[in-house]
This record gives sequence, structure tokens and C-alpha cells, in this order.
Amino acid sequence: MMGFGFLGMLLFWGLFLALVVGGMVWLVRQSRLPGGTSGKTARQILDERLARGEITPEEYETIRAKLAE
Repeated sequence: MMGFGFLGMLLFWGLFLALVVGGMVWLVRQSRLPGGTSGKTARQILDERLARGEITPEEYETIRAKLAE
């Protein structure tokens, strides 16, 4: 007798497949840019910071001028 036989094989390969797929999902999520800024330009981020009130309009103009250089 070899133990679980076909059921054991199904469990093993099911677990193996779940680990491989889970690992791939984890890698894809880790490869994204931090802070949820994926694909945004510096100007878009600056506009959002002004809209949220994180910076003053004076700071906005100063930083925007530096970005335009």
C-alpha cells in the first residue's frame, strides 16, 4: 500500500499549484510603485497635493516652476 494514492496526489498538486499562483500574485503586487502613484506624472501628483491642501498655492507655484525647468 502506498498511502493516500490518487487522493494524495491530487492534494499535493493542488497545494503546489495554489502556492505557485499565490507566489505569482504576490510578485505582481510587490512590483507596483509604492504609494499608489503608478503611472502618474510629477505634475499630476503636485496637482493632487494642492487639491488636498497638503501644500499652499505659493509652494505649488514654486515646485511647478522647478518641474518646468
